[in-house]
Amino acid sequence: MIVDVVMPKMGESLTEGTIVKWLKKEGEAIERDEMILEISTDKVDTEVPSPKAGVLVKILAEENETIEVGSKIAEIETDSDATVSKSEAKEEVAEQPEPVANTEEEIQGDSVDVVMPKMGESLTEGTIVKWLKNPGDKIERDEMILEISTDKVDTEVPSPVAGTLLEVLADENQTVEVGEVIARISGSGKAPKKQTTDKAAQKSTEEKKSTAKTETTKHKETPEISDDSASKSIPRQKDGKFYSPLVRSIAEAENVALSELESIDGSGVDGRITKDDLLNYLEDRKSAPKAQEQRAITKASESRPSVQSSKVVSAPKAGKDIEVIPMDRVRKLIAEHMVYSKQNAPHVTSVGEADVTHIVRYRENNKSAFLEDEGYKLTYTPFLSKAAIDALKEFPMVNVSVDGTNILRHRRIHFSFATALPDGNLIVPVIKDADNLSFRGLSRAIYDLSSRARSKELNPDDIQGGTFTMTNVGTFGTLFGTPVINQPQSAILGVGAIHKRPVVREHDGEDVIAIRNMIYVSITYDHRVIDGMLAGQYLAAVIRNLESMKEDSIDM
Repeated sequence: MIVDVVMPKMGESLTEGTIVKWLKKEGEAIERDEMILEISTDKVDTEVPSPKAGVLVKILAEENETIEVGSKIAEIETDSDATVSKSEAKEEVAEQPEPVANTEEEIQGDSVDVVMPKMGESLTEGTIVKWLKNPGDKIERDEMILEISTDKVDTEVPSPVAGTLLEVLADENQTVEVGEVIARISGSGKAPKKQTTDKAAQKSTEEKKSTAKTETTKHKETPEISDDSASKSIPRQKDGKFYSPLVRSIAEAENVALSELESIDGSGVDGRITKDDLLNYLEDRKSAPKAQEQRAITKASESRPSVQSSKVVSAPKAGKDIEVIPMDRVRKLIAEHMVYSKQNAPHVTSVGEADVTHIVRYRENNKSAFLEDEGYKLTYTPFLSKAAIDALKEFPMVNVSVDGTNILRHRRIHFSFATALPDGNLIVPVIKDADNLSFRGLSRAIYDLSSRARSKELNPDDIQGGTFTMTNVGTFGTLFGTPVINQPQSAILGVGAIHKRPVVREHDGEDVIAIRNMIYVSITYDHRVIDGMLAGQYLAAVIRNLESMKEDSIDM
């Protein structure tokens, strides 16, 4: 079977992409999701994964060639006589569904698997939020068929081919590992007749899932644990520790208590417990369950406050005077992130003010020409961002993060900026290598990321890897604020509203009162690694950069 590789759609406003480099040659075997080429657009450079395993039989576009979105650029042969790896061949056999009687066509013959996509380098799973199509529905290629959610971002998944949705293999709210098949689509576009063996097929699918689960856990013994705080009550986050859906599901299957999870030192980001951490713990527990359990109980009892010293305050119950509004998923993640930051980093804030009269005049004089050239409005954000980034170049020890007792100094500046969403939540896109961008390049990146953030079109990589954050608390008139550090970063810049104020200036040796456009800027920093002197020097550099931006000094 020939599977087309097409130029992907990398953003709502993008209609073409340029092929930078082919990572595979004609005749080479390819694994599913293996990167086969690099592409470049006006907004981003990225790699494109293979939709199927097989052999790259034909390349239809040359390097440095610009191709329209949706145009075919390569063909992959997936037939059984194609040269594929043994592991892929076994996977194909394992995923093959049981034959189903009374169908108009053989489903396996020309069906295409839809797999849980890899939404970022560090992400290994995703949760299905909603199926947008039902079995039997006809689907166009690139038409959205489901919504998925990860720890970083929610997004929609397009169909790799045009056809008919044959079957859905994963339920809504189910967490699925990257690469696992979640649906099948008939490439012929024909819908199969109603199955007469639906129950048998469903039973077969459930048996396969059960068998797979047994295979992953049969090497471990499950000791009897009578702790009442077993994993069924394990929260998503407790005392600054985050437990992923995968970790919680393994804990539930292995009857791991919350007190045991709290005793595990996580090796993941921000000390999170990974799948391997938990499996290693289970192996250790098998050899010495009593010792492990006793250590966990001791640790839990030591951290638990006594009844005499704690006072329980009950929240008011819902009634006619109180409306209960459950937090949505994004708000829960924000809450966890903020609490974790406050618990782990000693926050200190320093505040200064800058005269931005020259910037205000420059924007007023050039905003019409800028809108005509770029197609979007010139805001103050690029000016503020450029000042912050240039100051980081001058004081690189502000562009750091903490790893235990080590300080990690980042050689590149990946600049994060907080963006408010229409639903009231907040997201923080990242401009990678922002120190390499000109003023206009920076403004383009800000417009692209903020626009895609508000339309829910960001990729997970768009909000990962930031080294320093700026938040504009003055958007709605706030003079200044003391924002919370965006972990694992060590500092965040807050910029307030621009107001005309009377200030004292010296003119011809005399003090005079002048009306100037002023702005407060603040830096909140992790006092473990950034002292007040360094924070003050950085803040002074930001102010100096803002006040030196004049008509002839801004590189447009």
